[in-house]
Amino acid sequence: MLIDRWMLLKMQESERLNEANAMYEDMMDRFKASRIEESARKLVDGVVRQSESGLENYVESSIPSTVRHTIHAHEGGCLSLLFEHNNDRIISGGQDMLVKIWDSNYGTLIGTLNGSLGSVLDIAVSGDNKFVIGASSDKKLYLWDLQSSRIRHTLTGHADKVCATDISKLSNRQAVSAAYDRTLKVWDLNKGYVVNTICCHSICNAVSFTADGQHIYSGHTDGNLRCWDTRTGRSVNEVAAHSSSITSISLSRNGNVILTSGRDNLHNLFDVRSLEVCATFRAQGHKVASNWSRSCISADENYVTAGSADGTVYIWSRSSAAPVSTMKGHLAPVISCAWSNLGKPLASVDKNGYLHIWS
Repeated sequence: MLIDRWMLLKMQESERLNEANAMYEDMMDRFKASRIEESARKLVDGVVRQSESGLENYVESSIPSTVRHTIHAHEGGCLSLLFEHNNDRIISGGQDMLVKIWDSNYGTLIGTLNGSLGSVLDIAVSGDNKFVIGASSDKKLYLWDLQSSRIRHTLTGHADKVCATDISKLSNRQAVSAAYDRTLKVWDLNKGYVVNTICCHSICNAVSFTADGQHIYSGHTDGNLRCWDTRTGRSVNEVAAHSSSITSISLSRNGNVILTSGRDNLHNLFDVRSLEVCATFRAQGHKVASNWSRSCISADENYVTAGSADGTVYIWSRSSAAPVSTMKGHLAPVISCAWSNLGKPLASVDKNGYLHIWS
């Protein structure tokens, strides 16, 4: 009896500690949100970036013209691509079930993350660059520790392949995923389990947290862009963004605009507050290659970049909505483009698994 009472007291004490930790983490999240708002007010010429040491100036994004490195990154095709935050290291995911980390300066492989049992369809990196999450065709998500290259959590719960994921810009403990089972799931990355499931009427191909982490944007095969409350899972807003499937969602650096791409071969820029279209980007001969073709906005938010089915990488000026550069080099449809937060370089990957780094 004494042992039982002692164990009960210990359990109650643990619960109180967990509640206190949760309150502390919530308080820190709110503090970070206030810091983001304060930083936004201090933007100088619109060219500032956030790092662990505070606000630092960085160069404006420059339009690349030549291929610096061509790398056969993945067997069977490369499906996902991003840069680490405030870093020039590239992370890619492919049909070979691998996630790889690259040095963009030398074009060399830094590390490989194993463990996925399916194609890696999308990836996201935490704000502190400590963790990478991968959405896999095996119905799971994998959270890797970048320092040890080991899997920290395998997230299960989806009933079909997982095609999109993102980690909160505000809190490294929260992620969202979308799958072909027509659900979005919000995850606690510290504990490794789902905290909310959102049912959708249409399959979601792309997801993104808002800058404050309070809402999630999702792009669907019915062409609609939807906004959800992270905590309640309720729909907040919805607009008809494209006449065909949305393939990509990219939030701008300051979080004020969001870029969507669709199988209608258009790229639309929306004001996040009103969800009204600010600009539309198109080009003769440009064709979105797949349901997971990812476009991006440059770090200084002056340019929009997207790949085409003919292997061309297009760059548009945000101010004029007109193409300012078309870069050829890929021999297969370009699936994804990513621009470093440092202003350069630009990277792109294609259906044959080749990674191009442009300068």
